Parts: sequence; structure tokens; C-alpha cells
Amino acid sequence: MIDPADFKQGMRRLAAGVSVITTLDEGQPHGFVATSVTSVAADPTPTLLVCVNRSVSCHDVIDRSGSFCVNLLGEPEVELAKAFSSSALRHARFSTHEWRALTTGAPALVGALASFDCELAEKVSVHSHTIFLGRVVAIHLPEGPLHPLIYAGGQFDTLGSRARALQGCAP
Repeated sequence: MIDPADFKQGMRRLAAGVSVITTLDEGQPHGFVATSVTSVAADPTPTLLVCVNRSVSCHDVIDRSGSFCVNLLGEPEVELAKAFSSSALRHARFSTHEWRALTTGAPALVGALASFDCELAEKVSVHSHTIFLGRVVAIHLPEGPLHPLIYAGGQFDTLGSRARALQGCAP
């Protein structure tokens, strides 16, 4: 039998892009940081999935609202990622950056690398998590450089910092 702690340690070695998943419920914005976002299909209907632990406060809110927005974060949003991953900073989550509604009303981060506004299409329960499948109904693709924020080894990082570190190691 695999020890869950070993499994978690192994998965921390898989670098992943960082997203903020948002939703709107009764006029109130909600959100959390996630690394478990995946493209499912582009055709005939663009679809994303996000895996959400049932203990996350947004889990039931996404289920109720029937929509969510996946906001892909870049290097400048590391502090925003920290705010969305800490319950102590919940009050500051939507106050430090500019947000706008696309189609569903779920908050889309104006400075995100991309924002995918989704209607909940299906959900699948797997142990402690729910896989929410979202039909993409709007996309916001701002202009600018693509410097994604990543999560690896239990911390936020950037590809730029890795590249800068490697420049000094060239053969």
C-alpha cells in the first residue's frame, strides 16, 4: 500500500502552473489557488477540468453557482497566489488587483496570462475531491509577455528565476 504522505511528496516534484479559481455566489466573489487544472478538449466544445478538495470553502460554492473562472497566474501575481492560498488573507483576495466579469459573472483577473470563464458541465466525485468539468464560454487573453507562475517543491517559483540560475551554469 502506498503511504499518502509519500504520494504527496512525490507529486510536489511535479511542477505545475498556478491558477486562481473564482466564482460568484449571491453577489459575493470567492476563490482559491489551484495547480490541478487541465485542458480536456478544444473541439467541439472547449472544456477544462479542475480538481477541488471537498474541504476547500469554494467547493460547495462552485457546485451551487454552476460556474467558475480559471485565471492563469504569471510571475507578478505571486503575492496574489499567496493571498488565495491562505485563509488568514481571505479579506485581501479581491482588493489588491483588478477584476472583471466575462460571461458567467465569476471574477476574471485583468492581468492574468489567460482567464477561462466556465459553466459547470459535469462533476465527478473521487475520494476526497470533486473533478469539476467546465464548458468554456468566454476567454480573456491579454497582450504581454508569458512568464507563468509555477508551484514545485511546496513553493511558488518562476521559470524566469530557473532560467536566470541556469545561465551561470552553461557548459
